[in-house]
Order: sequence, then structure tokens, then C-alpha cells
Amino acid sequence: MLCATSRTESLAALRENEALNVTANASTSCELCDTAGGEVLWHDDFARVIYAEEADYPGFCRVILQRHVREMTDLPPADRVRLMDCVFAVEAALREMLRPDNAVPHLHWHVIPRYCDDRHFPLAIWAQPARPGAEPDKRRPIPDRSALAELLRRRLG
Repeated sequence: MLCATSRTESLAALRENEALNVTANASTSCELCDTAGGEVLWHDDFARVIYAEEADYPGFCRVILQRHVREMTDLPPADRVRLMDCVFAVEAALREMLRPDNAVPHLHWHVIPRYCDDRHFPLAIWAQPARPGAEPDKRRPIPDRSALAELLRRRLG
């Protein structure tokens, strides 16, 4: 069942209500396990939606899984669908409320391998670099495009 929360309800209050099943990664600290990640607009036992407080992007929300999972493909298929349903609901609510025009009006996804020592981490790759002088790690593998295409053919049919 979905559970609406007051916009001012704190992470501590949510945890007291045992509505937030956030588990920390045992080996490292995770900001999204250790904090709400922003103002909680909605939550249930599976996911939460937070307001990201990005001044240049009013309405910027994040959908965050309640338990610690590193990557979307680590989720079982049913959980992927459930999480994406939450993403779709957030998109629909924002489109209804704000009526944004899309800079690239063609549906697409950015799938970008990220590394903790990349120039922009933890920011988006299109942000100003967090470490402007940092050079790319030359040890990182550069995918062979033919091999990547073959792997995609095997996975996608």
C-alpha cells in the first residue's frame, strides 16, 4: 500500500514509524542509505521520492530504492518493474503540474559507466567537474564496440 507523508516529515520520524526500510551497505557508507537524500515527498516500504533542491531545476526529484542495491540490473525483474512504475508516476505528476518542454523531445536514456575517481563524481557528467585537473584513469577498460554489440545482441535477441 502507498503511504503519503507530510513534506516536513523527517527521516528520523520515518524511521521511528518503521516505514523506511533503509539498510546500509556493510562494507562502505552509502549516502542514500544513511540519509533520506532530500525532502521526502512520498514513500512506501519499497521506494521513496525526494525533492532534490536543485535551484536551477525546480521540480527535480529522485526515486530511491529503500534497500541498498547498487545497480538496476541487480534487481529481480518484478522489482525493476515496480521501481519504474514509481519513476513513471513521478514523471506524470511533474508533467501535469509543471508542463515542462523537453530540450530533447525524443525518449532516451543515458547509460553511463561511472567511477568514484572520475572528474565529475559525485555530480552528473554534464556538471562542472568536481576535480577539474583530474585525468581519466588509463587503466579503465575501453569497450570493444564489436564485442559490446555482440553482448547486446545476446541479451536483447
